[in-house]
Amino acid sequence: ILDELVLLDVRYFSTDDKIHRGQILVNKKIEKNVEHIFEFMFEHEFAVYQVVPMVKFDWDDMKSMEANNSSGFCYRDVMNTKRKSLHSTGMAIDINPFFNPIRWKSPNKHRPNIPEGAVLDTTINGTLYPDHPVVQEMKRLGFKWGNQFRRYWDDHHFEK
Repeated sequence: ILDELVLLDVRYFSTDDKIHRGQILVNKKIEKNVEHIFEFMFEHEFAVYQVVPMVKFDWDDMKSMEANNSSGFCYRDVMNTKRKSLHSTGMAIDINPFFNPIRWKSPNKHRPNIPEGAVLDTTINGTLYPDHPVVQEMKRLGFKWGNQFRRYWDDHHFEK
């Protein structure tokens, strides 16, 4: 897996109205797509809270989500299963997980959002929704959006 990964330097417009540089670790197969989507988000002044490699969070996905960190590679299982996540091969990215939380569908719709305390508010720059230009561009690039998962809406997740 390590031989398939590349560390990308990306620039982004953040919630403090300043331009930042960050790094994201992804699979080489989606390298150009990820470079493109960050440039697309930058050009559209879509706010990305932060982009820091998962090692800063001790490879703990929940800590990264709570920090509203956009990320790629993280070797882990799919939530509540024993299957490996596409993050485990670097073939998925998360964008602003606190702004775009995991929300549960029936019959689990009363469970708290993940990360805890996160609420979807589409009036906040950095939040995704079905007709959002970032979502549409990711779909055009061939990514599947986590909002379309069967058991929950994973609004920050895109995989290929």
